[in-house]
Amino acid sequence: MRLSGTETLIMILALAAGTQLTRWLPFWLFPENRRPPAVVLYLGRVLPPAVMGLLVVYCLRNIQFAAPPHGAAEMLSVAAVALLHRWRGNVLLSIAGGTALYMVLVQAVFV
Repeated sequence: MRLSGTETLIMILALAAGTQLTRWLPFWLFPENRRPPAVVLYLGRVLPPAVMGLLVVYCLRNIQFAAPPHGAAEMLSVAAVALLHRWRGNVLLSIAGGTALYMVLVQAVFV
């Protein structure tokens, strides 16, 4: 299906408007001079760890412990992320280090 120039422009404008709305809405709903509702503060506190836990489960969901290499690359990478984060406390370093180790393990060690 090919879109006409007008249809393409309408689509671009709709996407831009939706993107801008999601960027501005929190500032409109919760201005600086007012305290956010308790539920918003609660969600801001509990959602980041919950999302990280969900991502870990998602990343490790297809490990085959019964077949070689028995999830060794994944477990070593998770341990590296935890150790790097404990050592430096830098999220970017932890994620990059664990990802780099995982890539080396699956492409060079556990081929």
